[in-house]
Amino acid sequence: MTDFEIRPATEAEMGQIGTLTSYVYGGAFGDGEDNFTTRNNRPEWTLCAFDGSTLAASYAAIPFTMRANGRAMAMAGISIVGTLPEYRRRGLLRRITEQSFADMRERGQTVAALWASQAAIYQRYGYSLCSVQRRYEIDTVDVRLLAEPAPGYEVGRLPVADAFPVLKSLYRDFVAHRSLYLHRSAPLWQANALADREADGPVQTAICAGPDGEPAGYVIYTLRDRKVDHPARGQEIIIRDLIWLHPDACRALWAFLARHDLVGRIAWANAPADDPAWELFTEPRMLNAQDNEGVYFRIVDVPGALAGRGYDRNGELVIGIDADREAPWNEGRWRLTVNGGEAEVTRVTTAPDLTFTIKSLSSAFSGFRRISQLAAWGLVQGPAEAVARADVLLATRHAPHSPDHF
Repeated sequence: MTDFEIRPATEAEMGQIGTLTSYVYGGAFGDGEDNFTTRNNRPEWTLCAFDGSTLAASYAAIPFTMRANGRAMAMAGISIVGTLPEYRRRGLLRRITEQSFADMRERGQTVAALWASQAAIYQRYGYSLCSVQRRYEIDTVDVRLLAEPAPGYEVGRLPVADAFPVLKSLYRDFVAHRSLYLHRSAPLWQANALADREADGPVQTAICAGPDGEPAGYVIYTLRDRKVDHPARGQEIIIRDLIWLHPDACRALWAFLARHDLVGRIAWANAPADDPAWELFTEPRMLNAQDNEGVYFRIVDVPGALAGRGYDRNGELVIGIDADREAPWNEGRWRLTVNGGEAEVTRVTTAPDLTFTIKSLSSAFSGFRRISQLAAWGLVQGPAEAVARADVLLATRHAPHSPDHF
């Protein structure tokens, strides 16, 4: 039986990761040794399985900072997970995952997230779907608002280079009290909202200023002809990112997009679940809204994660975790006490108020599901009084969302 070595790749072995991921993902990130996966990862982030000198499985935990209901939290972004078919069904991913969780705990990365190629793979390791990507497709003639933007909200286009400092500032303000959004580094901006994709056309940016002249929102988008089968409106706008600090800025940005008279389709593939467009449009069904899977999320270190999250209410709750195969240090009873927005978590031996699986706790922690929903589905056990108390204590101000791929 092969004795696989689980360790980070060296700089000299990164080319093997490029070759493996280009095969496993069918060229989605480029072919050969030098592709998107190797250019956007570092050896120290990886944890791989080697059969001698041959790479059998790849994995990376990219260090990110995410928002957790108004608090910054260290997060591991799991990426480039792949095993060559000749090495599958040997438990390599489980071994890597378990070692990676222990490493994350040591580094203070109390939570992890990933974009799942297949949900079945990652749910067995305790990951829970914790956001959706809401897709809109609407003709410009159907962008009609129940109320026009208030006077003074004006939108103007700027070159990306000139707009970038404003984009960064607005994004920081928008995500400050939200959950799962990442602190965007320059590479993350370039890989997502500002990515150069020839088929989409050049990236465009428009800034909305409020009545005081200060920036109040932005839209990043592309514009291309011959994308829609329409005799007069064959162009398509693809929204990459739309941020607003005031509802009238949101209205003004949609009104600006609607003034593109040759556009037959505005598409936005990654709107958040609590995006207000459904309430702002006179005929919201014309958005053709569809929710798709977003990011999968997992608590790696229960006491560290609960203590580091933001809370808006005081309270106390004893949380029980009966089993966590991949991270056994999470098992037991944890008393969460929140006072003045500050949380303290201690291990106790008293009976839990509520019992969670690591998967259901991850979902509740993110704010994607209310505890009362999880309890109704049999995924949280405990009395109704404790469920109601937990609903209040773990509530988030906004729906969790993660628009950036990694």
